Amino acid sequence: MSILTSPRGKVEVVHCRRTESQDIYCIKNLIRKFTQKLFGKLNIIYLLEKANLAITLCNDKEEIMAQATFLDYPNWNVAKQDNWVSVFQELDSDIPCTPLNTLFMHLFVAVNEYSVGCCKEIIRTVFKAVPELHFIFLIVPSYISLGSTLITVFDLVGNITSLTYDEDFAVHVCHRHNHYPQLHIRKARVEDHDDLMPIFMHHNTILKATYGDYFLAELIEAQDEENHAVVCEVEAVAVGFMSVCSRVNMQLLHECFDLGPFHGLCTPHPDDVLEPPQELSVPGSQDAELRSSSQDSQKIVEEPQEPVSPEARESENNQGKTAEEAAIEELSSIVQSGNTSEMEDLENLRQVSTEDDTNHCVSNMSSASISLPKEIKYFRPIYMGASSAFCIQLFCIDEKHEARSLDFMNFVFGLFPDKNFCLISLPHLTPEFVLIQNFVKIVPFNNCTLEQDLYVFHRAGLLKTINIRLANLSDTPGVENLVSTLMLNKRILEDLKHYNEARRDPDGTPLQAFVADVAEQIVGIAVIRDETDVEYIRSHYNIEDFIYFSHHQREEHGHLYHFALNPIFRHYTRFFLKEILRLGYKSCLYYPIYPESRESKFQSSYAHSLTSALHYLVPVRPRRQIVYPLEKLGINAPSKAVSKAPLSYALNHTNRKLTLEPKITVNARIVVVGASNVGLSFLETLVFCSHLKFSNLTLISTHGLPGKKLLGTEQRKFLACDHCFNDKDHALMSLCSWVNVVVGRMTAIDRAAKHVVVSQEEIVLYDHLILCTGQQYQVPCPTGADISQLLTNREIPNSSKQRYTGKVPCNHFTLNDEEDCLKALTWIRNNSIITEGNVIVYGDTIDTYTTVEVLLNLGMKGSSIYLVQPPPISTITCINNYSVESAVEDALRAAGVTIYQEALLAQWNDGQNPDPIHSASFTTPTKPFKLPCSLFFSFCEKNVDYETFKAINDACLVYDGRLVIDMNFHTNDIAIRAAGSLTKFSNRYYSNEWSHSSFSSKEIGFQLAAAMLNLFDPTLEPVTEPPADLDRLIPMYKGAKIQGGILPGSYHYLHIAKPAIPTPLKVQMAQPDFLLHGAVVYGPLSRSFY
Repeated sequence: MSILTSPRGKVEVVHCRRTESQDIYCIKNLIRKFTQKLFGKLNIIYLLEKANLAITLCNDKEEIMAQATFLDYPNWNVAKQDNWVSVFQELDSDIPCTPLNTLFMHLFVAVNEYSVGCCKEIIRTVFKAVPELHFIFLIVPSYISLGSTLITVFDLVGNITSLTYDEDFAVHVCHRHNHYPQLHIRKARVEDHDDLMPIFMHHNTILKATYGDYFLAELIEAQDEENHAVVCEVEAVAVGFMSVCSRVNMQLLHECFDLGPFHGLCTPHPDDVLEPPQELSVPGSQDAELRSSSQDSQKIVEEPQEPVSPEARESENNQGKTAEEAAIEELSSIVQSGNTSEMEDLENLRQVSTEDDTNHCVSNMSSASISLPKEIKYFRPIYMGASSAFCIQLFCIDEKHEARSLDFMNFVFGLFPDKNFCLISLPHLTPEFVLIQNFVKIVPFNNCTLEQDLYVFHRAGLLKTINIRLANLSDTPGVENLVSTLMLNKRILEDLKHYNEARRDPDGTPLQAFVADVAEQIVGIAVIRDETDVEYIRSHYNIEDFIYFSHHQREEHGHLYHFALNPIFRHYTRFFLKEILRLGYKSCLYYPIYPESRESKFQSSYAHSLTSALHYLVPVRPRRQIVYPLEKLGINAPSKAVSKAPLSYALNHTNRKLTLEPKITVNARIVVVGASNVGLSFLETLVFCSHLKFSNLTLISTHGLPGKKLLGTEQRKFLACDHCFNDKDHALMSLCSWVNVVVGRMTAIDRAAKHVVVSQEEIVLYDHLILCTGQQYQVPCPTGADISQLLTNREIPNSSKQRYTGKVPCNHFTLNDEEDCLKALTWIRNNSIITEGNVIVYGDTIDTYTTVEVLLNLGMKGSSIYLVQPPPISTITCINNYSVESAVEDALRAAGVTIYQEALLAQWNDGQNPDPIHSASFTTPTKPFKLPCSLFFSFCEKNVDYETFKAINDACLVYDGRLVIDMNFHTNDIAIRAAGSLTKFSNRYYSNEWSHSSFSSKEIGFQLAAAMLNLFDPTLEPVTEPPADLDRLIPMYKGAKIQGGILPGSYHYLHIAKPAIPTPLKVQMAQPDFLLHGAVVYGPLSRSFY
């Protein structure tokens, strides 16, 4: 917030924000004739669509007071978009403008009365929002003066000629140091105590309460060769403080974090052990392949020198600086070492392929997922060299100057000339501040129990001479060295070769390759192609959530194939992407992630290399598609670009508007237990928040992420479907790119230590735990009745609540997900069940019918299938429609399937060893019976898995038949939330008949995420507490509950209903509005779909 005063004494409280599309009308109203003379006649919508940065100034009534638009190339066509640097350097060599530190003003409008104040406020905001920015140029016709407003911030540089017609234009410049200067850094003095304490107390009072009122003065006085304290000052007043120390517990860091890409933060030593012994190495493992370059990374810390930026001339600080040539020499050793984006590659192995080096087995594999390993020998490299790192112990800065936090780094590196790395550790829940955005977050090992994240910054990252340009043939050796340790380096080098030879790929698509170089050393590579499927993207993805499609030419859409950047320059990723757009004359970039099941050249996960820029792109939601009957439509069918078979890839995107819009990073450890539809919907909602970056999402699941297409879409499904997610949906989301997946079962919860125990041995830490395990079919517990005594159901004690504790027979299957179905199908085929076996399907759910249909479809004789239904526990059947049930029963009898009703399982194998099952005995209300059995399917009532129940109960979470929650998904632990069929509402709501089972799982997951986002998203309005009389009402949801499947007789069954308490169909039909929400069946049921 700032206060503006007009010449007449009027006062306005104003604030700046990003320009939005709804501002266009007000912006047009602020344009005057003089504005058009300065900037020309502009299409405001088009200008905002192509702008890198657009700022709107509003008053406290949200009325627009001013607006300014900035791009990274000149207006008035005085220079080409990709070649303006040399033109402006020739104009004035004293202004070291580069694409990194320069923007151009393309429009400024303001309310006349406050125009001067508005202009200065916007300029200050721009310099604050873009810390690397040092110059803003304004180009106007030479015969026009700037006017009384812009002349206050811009100075004349010279004249330049237009490229299109013979006319001169005046070039004006605005310097950073006049509005938001670099900070002066110096050693701290005791007298700075009084200036700094208010800043410390504003953020934290713990230090004062722990160490006393004068802890800061004592810290400053205790400086020595290993400990230093520095301050930044403005007008002789200290506004920031940093305490650094060269004593670092390297042993602890080596045990907890993967520091291989930085050679363990140590100087190289001949006795370093960088590779595992032969017996520990895993042939072909990705982790081993990446680590193989650790030997080459040794040179990263040789010949340490202090780098200096060219903009440092603005700062008054000259202490501790060396020549820039020394930093360039050091950079040369870094790049020649072959230390490429290993850190990004390690991280993206976790994010894109979800195969991280935490030694947790992960999902998204083409076959059944691997379970957690029983025993793993963890190899940790041994570094014998001296430490090459120092750490930041304490840091604080006034919010007004926070954007200049990086100014500290030049000075503190000068205090430790023999150190190359600066470290800082922060609690997971600490919001990411400006200084940390320039650091690289280190990937922890899976056994790391530290409560903090580790960040690293290399001194060469201070260099500002990074240059992005088109690649040429002479860059090939540098690129080869850069990508030598990447898994798909051959693919990158092949595309680079195609670019150098023909500027096109083999199929003729235009190709562009860009390199990032610093002091003539290659530190980054990117390869893009023209996007040829523009219409498909527009029709299949919600790309217009981010762009106005009609304002982008077809050739302005680019397809990102490769992106690799040395990790010490990772904070320049956005700049790299921005330069790709400028130099390539693109306005949009797309990066697809294909599922691994795709095997064609350009539709596989190997067609694109892993990109370290993924977190700087935004995921794009897919559109729901219309299924067109093309044959019936004939000439009226849509174009092939729209109606062709979908490619099923997850789309990521960036454009010019997003290049200077940082994401808000959320480092909170959010652990989701259970890959149920609720859990997947929750993760989907978080992942698709385009302005947030969740860096610590973890899913614990028995079989990992679903969507592996284990059975294929052409095969009939054993289980009924609720149509929340299908295999295509999983491919379009690509949750494996954003979520760490731990394969195993939750066996314990330690609420005090805030961790989950997986498979009784692995520990997963959490800050927020989400329980979405749902309910599963359980192994039935036989009553033990001896049918030789001709017992009936009345004479047998009720054992429905008993849990089966014996060994599960090898030919007994409970089907809960696709993995279980695949195991059952494999067992059927391997044991000749189709031709020789007898199958018992036990249960009365809709899954029993769909399973019988699959068995019949596989070729089994109906006479070999026994459908045994236990006594009903409710008057409401699973289908709840007598006509449909009658048709299905007729189809079963026609196929020869034998149906037994109201039968209780008594014994397997007459009470003998049940493994394997050869026979099963049942009791009924009349007389018992015995059936031969080669395969037993159990679909009894679903319940909470025993291990899940035990973990919940042992953690003292309130459990009353199901896990008890309140209206906001909270359990009795504020850090643990739960949702789905696992839960029930607390009795204080007096609504035991309602639960999450009554609603759409997808909507429940979305609402759970919405409740969580209030904790992390600062753009949301604060949540107000509900009135006292409303906090006891359960939430009601509107999404439809859907159930469908293929029933015996090949009936395609689909039931859609609004959320409601289950009631018999006759009761529903008695309602006056039944036809408004009931089902309608057309034609004879025996020949139609329901």
